[in-house]
Amino acid sequence: MLNPADIHSLLKEFSLSPSRALGQNFLTDANTARRIARLAAAGPGTRIFEIGPGLGSLTLALAETGAEVRALEFDRHLIPALESVIAGLDSVSVSHGDALTFNPDEFLGPDKSTSQRWHCVSNLPYNVATPVVVRLLADAPQISNFVVMVQREVGERWTAPLGTRASGSISVRIAYEARARIVAAIPRTVFFPPPRVDSVIVQLDRRDKPLVDVPDPEFMFSLVGAGFGQRRKTLRRSLRSILGDQAVSVLTAAGIDTNQRAENLDLDHWAQLARSAKP
Repeated sequence: MLNPADIHSLLKEFSLSPSRALGQNFLTDANTARRIARLAAAGPGTRIFEIGPGLGSLTLALAETGAEVRALEFDRHLIPALESVIAGLDSVSVSHGDALTFNPDEFLGPDKSTSQRWHCVSNLPYNVATPVVVRLLADAPQISNFVVMVQREVGERWTAPLGTRASGSISVRIAYEARARIVAAIPRTVFFPPPRVDSVIVQLDRRDKPLVDVPDPEFMFSLVGAGFGQRRKTLRRSLRSILGDQAVSVLTAAGIDTNQRAENLDLDHWAQLARSAKP
């Protein structure tokens, strides 16, 4: 397992420095890495997909459990150092790639049966955490659940109950696909360099089927985005960008008060709105 001295030694040996542009904050605490592995229930027979392994702190903790780990690292300059850390671990493989554009069928395999599902366990780069998770929920059904570290404010938004002021468009999208909860808080002191924000670990469990049935989910999400994009406005005003002059009649047909705001709606409301707008 890696400690702070190991991290500094690796950075020096391979002439590396953390990239602020890539949101690189390397985990330096073995206990935290093992805690994440326990929360993910990693063990023999578990297949782990890790995004952004960095220098391998979490990778080693996952491999220690006997799990198979397949890691995807965006920064090609880190890969030689990472490969030196995992040398001799046959259960771990590392590839260079972008979690926003990689092909899940090629990387994880095309089998989407329940018995072949993957678990995404990662310390996600904070600047791309939300688009990565949205993309994987939509495009990688091979992944059954996620245990990921993200910025605290992001985790709170992901898991916010719908119909509350804390919710946002991402709260709706995640609730549609998964059950989400914060399972741990992580102090900034366990990273090098320390981030300027606190972190949490969020667990997302993919639903067997989406929580509501709509003919066009992406159209529903476009309504959600428009509503929260101008969240201080009433829905009859914020939805004009998509529904035009029909905004009031569509809201009325859906049984939604035209003076409501996006934060007041739950997923059933959004689904009914989408059905009314696109019967």
